[in-house]
Amino acid sequence: MLYCHKFSDKFLTTLIHHLAYFCFNRTEMKKLLAFTFIALFFVACTNNTADTDAEPVTNSVAPPATINYNIIATYPHDTSSYTQGLIWQDNSLYEGTGLEGQSRLMKVDLKNGKASKSVPLDASVFGEGITILNDKLYQLTWQNHKVYVYDAKTLKKLKEFSWEHEGWGLTHNGTDLIVSTGESNLYFVDPETFKINRILGVTDSNGPVGSLNELEYINGSIYANIYTSDYIIKIDPSNGHVTGKMDFSNLLAKSGKHVDPDNQLVLNGIAYDSAKKSMYVTGKKWPLMFEVKLN
Repeated sequence: MLYCHKFSDKFLTTLIHHLAYFCFNRTEMKKLLAFTFIALFFVACTNNTADTDAEPVTNSVAPPATINYNIIATYPHDTSSYTQGLIWQDNSLYEGTGLEGQSRLMKVDLKNGKASKSVPLDASVFGEGITILNDKLYQLTWQNHKVYVYDAKTLKKLKEFSWEHEGWGLTHNGTDLIVSTGESNLYFVDPETFKINRILGVTDSNGPVGSLNELEYINGSIYANIYTSDYIIKIDPSNGHVTGKMDFSNLLAKSGKHVDPDNQLVLNGIAYDSAKKSMYVTGKKWPLMFEVKLN
């Protein structure tokens, strides 16, 4: 196999000198023709570089481990709630919902699925993910480029931030808020200013992982719904590698319930009760919420 290399400026200069010399000394024609042929060969090779012979880049991310779980209990879920964010805090469940004219922020009774407090968003706003940090509840909006901040106890709105990207999922690590935008990056932002401190690319053994949606930070890892799928993935926040994967296929069917997949009433919503070590999961307008324990 022939290997071609880019030629240097010195080589080009030498070629030009030979051309000039040829103009005055025809006896060097044969040498010049040979030299020119070699030069043209290198030019052709340069235009068709040996990239195809380069060794492929090896993906160092190991395939994610399968995370098994057991369903511990089921609870009623309001089928009018297009679930975008879910939190378990101080023995209470909070839920943020989406769709223009239907978006709400609610404190929900887990046992009956009904809201004990409900704050409607403006009819033009599409609500998204929520989280609670330092007694403040943060709520994203989808394409409105707004982030609402509430008092976590009263749900009274305190202020709002501007956010340049779309808003999808939201959680925190105790210091930074962590935002997903429906792509493969996670944004770590300052909760006081909503300025970006760090951007983390999420990858698995096949490359970047997009459609990151609802988020939950659990025991040092980030869990994320993959939009329109039945999967929740586990992410290492130090490097963005997907280390685990949970399959919730046919979760509703196992309980005798069904939703129309054409309406994208998909799995979405993760909350974690650290006292019970239980995860709560549901979906958009699902009739049930599931309590699961990870194996």
